[in-house]
Formats: sequence, structure tokens, C-alpha cells
Amino acid sequence: MSSIVLILLTGVGLGALYFLVASGLSLIYGLMHVLNFAHGAFLTLSAFVGWQVAQALGSASWGSFLVSVAVGAAVGAVFATLTELILIRPLYERHIEQVLVTVGLSFAAVALFEGIWGTDAVNIAGPAWLKGTTEVLGARIPNTYWVLMIAAALVLVALVLFLKKTRYGMIIRAGVENRAMVTALGIDVRKSFTLVFAIGGAAAGIGGVLAMHYTTFVSAHLGSTLLIFAFIVTVIGGLGSLTGAAIASVVVAVLQQFANVYLNGTGDFIVVVLLAVVLLVRPTGLMGRKA
Repeated sequence: MSSIVLILLTGVGLGALYFLVASGLSLIYGLMHVLNFAHGAFLTLSAFVGWQVAQALGSASWGSFLVSVAVGAAVGAVFATLTELILIRPLYERHIEQVLVTVGLSFAAVALFEGIWGTDAVNIAGPAWLKGTTEVLGARIPNTYWVLMIAAALVLVALVLFLKKTRYGMIIRAGVENRAMVTALGIDVRKSFTLVFAIGGAAAGIGGVLAMHYTTFVSAHLGSTLLIFAFIVTVIGGLGSLTGAAIASVVVAVLQQFANVYLNGTGDFIVVVLLAVVLLVRPTGLMGRKA
């Protein structure tokens, strides 16, 4: 029983991390139809800057941890905003060029990060509690998973409130549902593009800082690995669906954990099989709209 609880809760925690990265991807594609392959670079830069801020303030304190998360969110938002303004905006409606420029940025960013912080992974430290565990029904759950779950829940609630209770949120939501109709009503949806990129970058930034505590290290390739699973989650959940991304994140991560334990470490393979099945049976994803 305890092993099942352990797998389930660590799966949900890992799914929370996937959601922090995938939520921005889903929003960006839903409104802008941009597949942003540079999203992992937002995450990695935020992690490095967050790590340096925590080091400067004293990495063992909760204060430095919270400040590093806030700084990570800000860095991710600024990096994403600059990317949209400088690289993406001139290429709207030119989807191939958009993909190429974001792929190029992702490779360039990794090279830049390696030049600044080196090619080796850097071990990080944090509050002592994060290194401990909490017992639930006989299972010892690493405390980092609880932080991931809380962060993902807060981000999800904040995004839902923003999308449903604010003017810009309603414009974004309407644009995701039917961009052509919103444009026909005289609303310039493009004004919301930069904001959507900033929100996605902020979520990725939070995910980057928490990811380095989850892995206990930060490296130039941190975002690249997570981006793969974030894209899988986004496709399975349905491109443009925040709810779908949340559901798929948990499903993918829990399945991955069970397969790693009971099927000889084949979690990644099983996730790819799930992706293939979803694309064959329901190409729009679990919560995606039919064309």
C-alpha cells in the first residue's frame, strides 16, 4: 500500500512540475498558434538567476528561496516578453519561420548558458526541510513534491482567475476559443500576445527554480529535458487547453512513475506510446477543440 501511495504522490508532484512548464506553452499556442521551442530557455535562465540570487542571500533560508522563485518568475516573464517583441512579432502568420527562430534561440541560449555558467551541472542547496520527507500512509514523500504541488495549484488558480475575472483575461480566453470572431468584433487580439508570452514565461520561470530543487542541480540543459515532456503533455491535453494540460500533466507523470517502478524503468517509453495512442484515437487531445 505504501509503495502505491509513494508512486501516486510523487507522480502528482512530477505532474505539477510538468504543468508549470506546459501551461505557458498551452496558452501561447491556444491564442497565437506559436509552437515555442525556446520555452525551455526561459526556464533555464530563470533557474540560473534564481540560484545566484539564493546564493547571494543565503541559500538555506526560506526567505532566499521565496525571493529566488519570485526573481525566477520575473526573469522568465522579461525573457519571454523580449522574445515576443523582437523575434516572434515580426513573423506572425509565418509559422515555419516562427518555429525555426524559436529552435535557433533555444540552441543559442544553451550555448550562451554554457559559456557563462559552464558545461557541468551545478549542485544547489536550499532550505533543509526540502531535503527531508513527510510520511503519508506509511510512504515517505520527499518534501520537494509538496512544494511543486502547492506551486502548481497556486499558478493554476491564478491563471483561472485572471482568465475569467479580468478584461484582458476574457479577451485572451475568447481569442483562444474563436480568434476570428474576436477579431471580427473589432478587438485587436495581438495586443494580448505579449502579455500571454509574459505569463507563460513567468510560469516557466517558477518551474525552473523549483525544477533545480527537484533535481538538486542546475545546468544549461535543464529546460531542454523538461520541454520534451511539456510538449507531450500539451499535445495529450489538447493544444490551447489549460484544463487539458493540468489533467494530462498528472496522467503522464503518474503513468511514468508506475512504469518506471513496475515495468523496469520504461516510463519514458510508455509516455511516448500514450502520446501515439492519443494522436491516433483523438488527434485534438483530451480537451482540444475539433477543427
